[in-house]
Order: sequence, then structure tokens, then C-alpha cells
Amino acid sequence: MARPRKCRMVCSLPESSAFAPINAGDINTLVKMSVDEFETIRLIDNENNTQAECALRMGVSRTTIQSIYDNARKKIAECLIEGKRLVIEGGDYQLCGKRHPGCHKNCEYKK
Repeated sequence: MARPRKCRMVCSLPESSAFAPINAGDINTLVKMSVDEFETIRLIDNENNTQAECALRMGVSRTTIQSIYDNARKKIAECLIEGKRLVIEGGDYQLCGKRHPGCHKNCEYKK
């Protein structure tokens, strides 16, 4: 029996949840990125955290973050190279609400 998936702590939902190239042909061709994948990209690439720091803030292991990050990067590459629309929705996440020890100064709830 597989172990149940652990919810990832997310400080806030993305301000924009869909992106598309200006010259997008078929707008029905899209790639879905989960909110926890978006949060991983935000923490590692935008805030310059290490995978270990990201894992602490999201309440999961570093190997889990590595897997989430790899999946998110592949989805971004697919959108850029193939001109697909990106939609951010769903996933195994929970808004932290200042309850998680990894909660950071940029958390939506600390503003």
C-alpha cells in the first residue's frame, strides 16, 4: 500500500494563473502546472532558495522538492518551446496561514 501524499505548504496563490504566447494558435493546447509546482519554482528560482530551504518552507523532503521542481521545469520548457498555454491550478497543497514553522517573511499571511 502506498503512503498517502503529504500536502505542501504554500504561502500564497499565484497572482496570474494562466499564461499564453502572444501568437498562440490553438488556445486549447495547454499544460497544467499545480500550485505546489508553481510555489517550488517561485521559491527556488525567484527567491533564490536552495532545494533544502524550499523543502523546509513547504514541509516536505528535499527529494520530493527535487521531483516537483523537475516536473515544473519540464512543463515550463514545453510551453516555451512548443508555444503552449500554461495554466496553474490544483495540486496537493495547503495555504500555510502562519501555522507552519517554515513560513517566511514573504508569506501572504505576514503582510
